[in-house]
Amino acid sequence: MGNSPSALQQCIEAVGNGRTGFAGFPGSPLIYQLAWVQPYNLDITLTPAAVVRPETAEDISGVIKCAAANNVKVQAKSGGHSYGNYGLGGVDGAVSIDLVHFQQFSMDNSTWQATIGAGTRLGQVSERLHQAGGRATSFGVCPGVGIGGHSTIGGLGPMSRMWGSSLDHVVEVEVVTADGAIQRANSSLNSDLFWTLKGAASSFGVITEFVVRTHAEPGNIVQYDYSVAFGSQAEIAPFYSAWQDLITNPALDRRFGSTFIMMPLGALISGTFYGTDAEFQASGIPDSLPKGSGVHIEMTDWLASLANGAQKEAMYLTDMPAPFYSKSLGFRREDLPPADKIRDVFQWVDEQNKGTPLWFIIFHDSGGAVGDVPENATSYAHRDKILYYQSYAVGIPLAQESKDFVTNFHQQVQTTCAPTAYGTYPGYVDPALPEAQQQYWGSNLPRLQALKKMLDPADLFHNPQSIKGAE
Repeated sequence: MGNSPSALQQCIEAVGNGRTGFAGFPGSPLIYQLAWVQPYNLDITLTPAAVVRPETAEDISGVIKCAAANNVKVQAKSGGHSYGNYGLGGVDGAVSIDLVHFQQFSMDNSTWQATIGAGTRLGQVSERLHQAGGRATSFGVCPGVGIGGHSTIGGLGPMSRMWGSSLDHVVEVEVVTADGAIQRANSSLNSDLFWTLKGAASSFGVITEFVVRTHAEPGNIVQYDYSVAFGSQAEIAPFYSAWQDLITNPALDRRFGSTFIMMPLGALISGTFYGTDAEFQASGIPDSLPKGSGVHIEMTDWLASLANGAQKEAMYLTDMPAPFYSKSLGFRREDLPPADKIRDVFQWVDEQNKGTPLWFIIFHDSGGAVGDVPENATSYAHRDKILYYQSYAVGIPLAQESKDFVTNFHQQVQTTCAPTAYGTYPGYVDPALPEAQQQYWGSNLPRLQALKKMLDPADLFHNPQSIKGAE
């Protein structure tokens, strides 16, 4: 005879009231392990106590009450792109609430605010906004990322310097809190809760829908790619220095966004300018860009630009699960390394055993409109960052040499910066990050800890790096 259902399983099944496809448990491997437990980072394996696919906020409320009654932690999963698999709990034994059924969408044509279900992926968001009047909002270009995580942890993309982050476009949410209450939150209603959700939602609730500001789609867009291929990374260092000088210029046109990607065969400089080709030329940016080979500039429309960005991103980071290791760091203007230090780091890369041919290091700009918002206006704190880097090593299996390369590169970068360089974007989850909460939320951490103690005193919404209540 098999084991009898646990009290948690019985409670969750009662919430589902016999519905097929409502919940999966470790004892039901076909629906659970093969279909519903799908970690993004295959280097981190874990076993949730349950994966639930609710259809309503009332379902979520019931599941949260079941988890609380059985002293089990809860995490929401939207697109599931957490580098630490935090949508599955991040550790064994959590309840994962998969929001795949929350696909509602509507547009208010008087305010041009869109209501979007928390399980919607960014590719779907862009299509639905386009069909609802040629509208757009700010987010990243990876179409498989879910809005539920993206718009609560920051939400950076090529248009962020022009429009701001994704979470800065959120004006209201519906959320289920630790007591099972279904609540609306905005800047005037449940304002403390709303503040936490705009940067640290995984520690405070399960959002079911967002109301977001939108913009008219840009009418003209210029996209470009410059590839650089040399025999060594050291030879590429001057190109990076020139790119860094350009994208950190305080006078840089905010319609411009760019990335610099180091790869085994060289580097790729890519980006987008939201305007006409004449405006792009008049901005002076083309004259300042480091010149490589394979220059590609095209004028395109909004959806085409998103598709092109997604295609380029898929070259180095796809929706497909894989075993990988990653580190990152955010830079303020005063943290930026000088050209001689950059050369030393690039030369160091040449000399290392990477343990895999699948490695890449991405630098991307920030600042602009993101930095216009005061640091304490939302729980997202990195308003002073103008540049981020992310490093990745992928391997099947993932070798220790690859992890060492990524870790040691991070240390090399830190030694080139000002001693005060600290902190990174909380969307680039790093399970090995020391003082993770301080690095992710900076000066906003004390207020988050105080609100955690008040709003979720039992720490129901928990992952290995979530907010802990104040002592």
